[in-house]
Amino acid sequence: EVQLVESGGGLVRTGGSLRLSCAAEGATFDNYGIAWFRQAPGKGREGISFMAANDASTFYADSVKGRFAISRDNAGNTVYLQMNSLEPEDTAVYYCAADSRGLTDWATWPNWVLYNFWGRGTQVTVSS
Repeated sequence: EVQLVESGGGLVRTGGSLRLSCAAEGATFDNYGIAWFRQAPGKGREGISFMAANDASTFYADSVKGRFAISRDNAGNTVYLQMNSLEPEDTAVYYCAADSRGLTDWATWPNWVLYNFWGRGTQVTVSS
Protein backbone atom coordinates (compact mmCIF):
# COMPACT_ATOMS: atom_id res chain seq x y z
CA GLU A 1 0.00 0.00 0.00
CA VAL A 2 1.45 3.34 -0.99
CA GLN A 3 1.85 6.13 1.55
CA LEU A 4 1.98 9.74 0.44
CA VAL A 5 4.07 12.35 2.21
CA GLU A 6 3.79 16.02 1.30
CA SER A 7 6.42 18.65 2.01
CA GLY A 8 7.39 22.13 0.92
CA GLY A 9 4.64 24.23 2.45
CA GLY A 10 5.32 27.42 4.35
CA LEU A 11 4.75 31.15 4.61
CA VAL A 12 5.30 33.30 1.56
CA ARG A 13 4.43 36.83 0.52
CA THR A 14 1.99 37.68 -2.23
CA GLY A 15 3.63 37.13 -5.60
CA GLY A 16 6.05 34.58 -4.24
CA SER A 17 6.58 30.95 -5.17
CA LEU A 18 6.68 27.58 -3.48
CA ARG A 19 7.24 24.05 -4.70
CA LEU A 20 5.35 21.27 -2.99
CA SER A 21 6.53 17.68 -3.14
CA CYS A 22 4.57 14.47 -2.72
CA ALA A 23 6.69 11.39 -2.15
CA ALA A 24 5.28 7.91 -2.60
CA GLU A 25 6.57 5.46 -0.01
CA GLY A 26 6.16 1.79 -0.76
CA ALA A 27 5.42 2.20 -4.47
CA THR A 28 5.84 4.42 -7.48
CA PHE A 29 3.21 6.54 -9.14
CA ASP A 30 3.20 4.41 -12.27
CA ASN A 31 -0.39 3.71 -13.29
CA TYR A 32 -1.77 6.10 -10.65
CA GLY A 33 -3.82 9.19 -11.33
CA ILE A 34 -2.27 11.87 -9.14
CA ALA A 35 -3.88 15.09 -7.97
CA TRP A 36 -3.32 18.03 -5.71
CA PHE A 37 -6.20 19.30 -3.62
CA ARG A 38 -6.43 22.13 -1.17
CA GLN A 39 -8.76 23.06 1.63
CA ALA A 40 -9.02 26.53 3.10
CA PRO A 41 -10.61 27.16 6.52
CA GLY A 42 -14.37 26.89 6.30
CA LYS A 43 -14.31 25.73 2.70
CA GLY A 44 -14.60 22.41 0.89
CA ARG A 45 -11.80 20.43 -0.66
CA GLU A 46 -10.86 21.85 -4.06
CA GLY A 47 -9.13 19.89 -6.78
CA ILE A 48 -6.48 22.11 -8.32
CA SER A 49 -4.28 19.92 -10.48
CA PHE A 50 -4.18 16.41 -11.94
CA MET A 51 -1.77 14.19 -13.83
CA ALA A 52 -3.35 11.32 -15.68
CA ALA A 53 -2.07 7.77 -15.21
CA ASN A 54 -2.08 6.72 -18.85
CA ASP A 55 -0.26 9.53 -20.63
CA ALA A 56 0.76 11.98 -17.88
CA SER A 57 -1.44 14.68 -19.38
CA THR A 58 -2.10 17.50 -16.95
CA PHE A 59 -5.16 19.47 -15.98
CA TYR A 60 -5.80 22.47 -13.76
CA ALA A 61 -8.60 24.27 -12.02
CA ASP A 62 -9.32 27.69 -13.44
CA SER A 63 -8.28 29.24 -10.14
CA VAL A 64 -4.66 28.16 -10.62
CA LYS A 65 -4.28 27.78 -14.37
CA GLY A 66 -1.20 29.58 -15.65
CA ARG A 67 0.28 29.91 -12.15
CA PHE A 68 0.67 26.31 -10.93
CA ALA A 69 2.33 23.34 -12.64
CA ILE A 70 2.25 19.66 -11.75
CA SER A 71 5.17 17.42 -12.66
CA ARG A 72 6.71 14.09 -11.80
CA ASP A 73 10.31 12.99 -11.43
CA ASN A 74 11.82 10.40 -13.75
CA ALA A 75 11.93 7.76 -11.04
CA GLY A 76 8.16 8.06 -10.78
CA ASN A 77 7.95 8.29 -7.02
CA THR A 78 7.71 12.03 -6.44
CA VAL A 79 5.16 14.48 -7.77
CA TYR A 80 5.63 18.22 -7.54
CA LEU A 81 3.40 21.25 -7.58
CA GLN A 82 5.20 24.41 -8.59
CA MET A 83 3.18 27.39 -7.39
CA ASN A 84 3.99 30.84 -8.74
CA SER A 85 2.37 34.26 -8.35
CA LEU A 86 0.82 33.19 -5.08
CA GLU A 87 -2.11 35.15 -3.70
CA PRO A 88 -3.67 35.27 -0.23
CA GLU A 89 -6.58 33.29 -1.67
CA ASP A 90 -4.18 30.38 -2.18
CA THR A 91 -3.81 29.98 1.59
CA ALA A 92 -4.90 26.46 2.47
CA VAL A 93 -3.76 23.01 3.47
CA TYR A 94 -2.54 21.25 0.34
CA TYR A 95 -2.96 17.51 -0.11
CA CYS A 96 -1.75 15.08 -2.71
CA ALA A 97 -3.97 12.17 -3.62
CA ALA A 98 -3.57 9.04 -5.71
CA ASP A 99 -6.05 6.89 -7.57
CA SER A 100 -4.94 3.30 -8.13
CA ARG A 101 -8.30 2.08 -9.39
CA GLY A 102 -8.44 3.89 -12.69
CA LEU A 103 -11.43 6.04 -11.71
CA THR A 104 -9.95 9.40 -12.58
CA ASP A 105 -9.59 11.03 -15.97
CA TRP A 106 -9.80 14.45 -17.61
CA ALA A 107 -13.45 14.81 -16.55
CA THR A 108 -13.66 13.17 -13.13
CA TRP A 109 -10.39 14.19 -11.53
CA PRO A 110 -11.73 17.02 -9.32
CA ASN A 111 -13.97 14.59 -7.43
CA TRP A 112 -12.03 13.85 -4.25
CA VAL A 113 -14.00 10.70 -3.41
CA LEU A 114 -12.36 8.88 -6.33
CA TYR A 115 -8.92 8.85 -4.72
CA ASN A 116 -7.98 6.01 -2.42
CA PHE A 117 -4.65 7.31 -1.10
CA TRP A 118 -4.07 10.65 0.61
CA GLY A 119 -1.24 12.45 2.26
CA ARG A 120 -1.62 14.31 5.53
CA GLY A 121 -1.29 17.73 3.95
CA THR A 122 1.08 20.67 4.11
CA GLN A 123 0.11 24.22 5.08
CA VAL A 124 0.61 27.05 2.61
CA THR A 125 0.08 30.57 3.88
CA VAL A 126 0.32 33.60 1.62
CA SER A 127 0.56 36.96 3.35
CA SER A 128 -0.65 40.18 1.74
